Amino acid sequence: MRGKEVNFGKLLHGGDYNPEQWLDYPEILEQDLAYFKKARINEVSLGMFSWAFLEPEEGVFRLEWLKEVIDRLYENEIVVMLSTPTAARPRWMAEKYPEVLRVNAARERNLYGERHNHCYTSPVYREKTRIINTKLAEMFKDHPGVIAWHISNEYGGECHCPLCQEAFRGWVKKKYGTLDQLNRAWNTAFWSHTYQNFDQVESPSPKGDSSLHGLNLDWKRFVTDQTADFVKWEIKALRDAGAEQPSTINMMYNFT
Repeated sequence: MRGKEVNFGKLLHGGDYNPEQWLDYPEILEQDLAYFKKARINEVSLGMFSWAFLEPEEGVFRLEWLKEVIDRLYENEIVVMLSTPTAARPRWMAEKYPEVLRVNAARERNLYGERHNHCYTSPVYREKTRIINTKLAEMFKDHPGVIAWHISNEYGGECHCPLCQEAFRGWVKKKYGTLDQLNRAWNTAFWSHTYQNFDQVESPSPKGDSSLHGLNLDWKRFVTDQTADFVKWEIKALRDAGAEQPSTINMMYNFT
């Protein structure tokens, strides 16, 4: 974890909790609190898939329901690791800003749906992330029941959109400096794959280069760097808004 040092003082026992799925049934929260006590749960993670409830329309923020849940949990001696909601963007965002949706390796833009269907390079997605994270930090930076920030959820996947292609070219150029160094490192003599300029560099694709191993490896390294940079972007928004609680992420061991 990164951020202000906190002595949690006890073993944390709990897991993800998604009360936005039954906001119309407040009795479920009360029943869950009883179950939590019986199971000796003293911590939950909230908010990782709540963006559509936190910002149901662009620029319209509704965070009071989340505060009410956190308050009720804290009253029952249950603390919260509050998630940023970037694991699943709201439908209005994809409809208005299609650039936030990922493009697959075949260069096809995804339809809206699922989770982790967003571009870490997109300036629009980064700005929308900064705004919602700032709103959350401003409301919960001093809440005694929020002991840490859970950044997004299970980062993974990749995007092959034009924005990512341009970022990848810049990453490659910075790493190798010259085309001679690039061609030597990637052994582009293989199948006559030699590059004549950096504008020819693009990500691996089943419709194009998929057997140039140096390209495949550096693309994965680039995706890793973009993902890590997005994590830092999320945390910076929280810190800039004054949130000093520790921050952490949960990574999936088998995501490449």
